[in-house]
Amino acid sequence: MVKLDDTRTRIISAAIRAVRQHGLEGVRIQNVSSLAGVSSGALYRYFESKEKLLEECFTYVDRQAAAIFDQLAFDSHAIVADPVGAVRSLWLPYFRFWVAHPDETVFYHRIRDSALFPEYDRTRDISYFGSFVCVVQAFRQVFPGIRQINQDLLWLHVLTTTVLYAKYVAEGVLRADQETEETVFQLLATGLSGYLRPETGCQKAAQPCLARCE
Repeated sequence: MVKLDDTRTRIISAAIRAVRQHGLEGVRIQNVSSLAGVSSGALYRYFESKEKLLEECFTYVDRQAAAIFDQLAFDSHAIVADPVGAVRSLWLPYFRFWVAHPDETVFYHRIRDSALFPEYDRTRDISYFGSFVCVVQAFRQVFPGIRQINQDLLWLHVLTTTVLYAKYVAEGVLRADQETEETVFQLLATGLSGYLRPETGCQKAAQPCLARCE
């Protein structure tokens, strides 16, 4: 969990809620300060502009999502014995995080689709995704097909599928139940299944990376 001082956290949480209520273009500093219970002047002492506030909100949410992978116990043998099951064990807590945080899900989706995001994305620090990167490297070692996929495209497939469907749950378009989870996962896994064919000796190859993740 990312820890900030109480006022800063309150402002960030308020901004995330305000974006869901008013939209990214429609939200105003006054909306955020009202929800946070602080004056606009006090808010500007923490954030110099609305854009900087939104960027920090995105990083705050992104760190929470990344922390999911830090907490997972991953069975290194399952990656070969049941690769789809291994993917599911990683994906399901991630999907459930987004479903359990509807304000954050809608905010995150809107920011990623905004004109603000590309420039911010080029310069931001994503080192907090170390655990996730470690597991992806293990899959790359075991499954040569994964190495053939453009890694940006692979991540966008996982992220876009997961957050988009979680947003539909948050907005009441889809039910928040096991059937939805299973259907979304099957849609996601179908796109990956053809690449999950291990090469000879893959279990040994996976061990060094997975050992660092456990």
